[in-house]
Amino acid sequence: MQMIEVENLPGGSAAPPIRVGEVAIAEEAIAQEMQYHPSENVAEAQLKAARALVVRELLSQRAAELGLPPVVDGQGVENDAAMTALLDRELEVPEPNEDACRRFFEANPQRFYAPVRLKVRHVLLPAMPDDAPARDAQYHKGVELLEQLAASPERFTEFVLRHSACPSKDDGGELGWLSSGQTVPELDRALEHLPVGLHDRPLATRYGWHLVEIEERLESEPLPYEVVADRVRHTLYEQATRRALRHYLLALEETYGVEGLALDEDAGGALMQ
Repeated sequence: MQMIEVENLPGGSAAPPIRVGEVAIAEEAIAQEMQYHPSENVAEAQLKAARALVVRELLSQRAAELGLPPVVDGQGVENDAAMTALLDRELEVPEPNEDACRRFFEANPQRFYAPVRLKVRHVLLPAMPDDAPARDAQYHKGVELLEQLAASPERFTEFVLRHSACPSKDDGGELGWLSSGQTVPELDRALEHLPVGLHDRPLATRYGWHLVEIEERLESEPLPYEVVADRVRHTLYEQATRRALRHYLLALEETYGVEGLALDEDAGGALMQ
C-alpha cells in the first residue's frame, strides 16, 4: 500500500481529513502526538503521529467490537493492559523451533559475538566543555603527567590520588572491565581502538581530560550457540511478532476503512517499540 504524500498531511492547505471508519482524527490530536515522534522534519513527525493515531483507533474499534476493555481511556491515555489483552487474543505468533533457531544462528554469526572488553584505569582532569582556558590548562597538565608516567609508571596511583576528579580515585582510578556502551560515547569510541598500556595523549570527554591505561584487553570472539540460544529465540520471536502485527493492522485497515492515510509496510513498528 502506498503512503500519502507528506504535503497532504494535516497542516497543509489541501489536507484531506483522516478518518478511521466514522471517526475523524483531529489535527489537534496529531499536533499533540508529534512530541512522541522525534524526526528530521515536521512533515515526517506529522506522518508518524498520524499513523500512530490511526493504529490506535483501529485497535480501539476492534476492542469495542469484541467487547473488550477500551485500549484508550477517556483522557486519551493508552491502557497498556487492555492493549496487551487485545493483542494476546488476536495475534497468533508461533514460537520458533530449534531448527529455525540454529539456522538463524548459523546464517548470522556476526550478531552473536562477545564484545571487546577492556580493563581500564584513568586519571580525570576536570574541565567543562565551555571553559576553554580550563580545558587548555588541563590538557597541558595531562601531557606533563603522561611524560612523567612514561618515565615512572609506578606513580599512576599517586597521580590518581593527587589529581583525579573521578569517584574511581578511591579505587586507584580503576574502572574495571568495560565493554561498548558502558562509559560516555566519546571515551567509549576512543577506548575501542587502544592497545594494552598507557595511552600517550590525554583523551577528551565532556568531563575533561582522561589519562588512560589499558591493563588488559580481551578481543571480540564468536559465542557458541548454547550461550546465545535464548537471544536467538527472542530475536526470531520478535521478528515473527512484527510480521503478525503488520498483517493484523493491515487487515483492520481493510475491515474498518481508513481515509486520508494508508498504513505502510512497517505498520505496528511503534507498538513493538
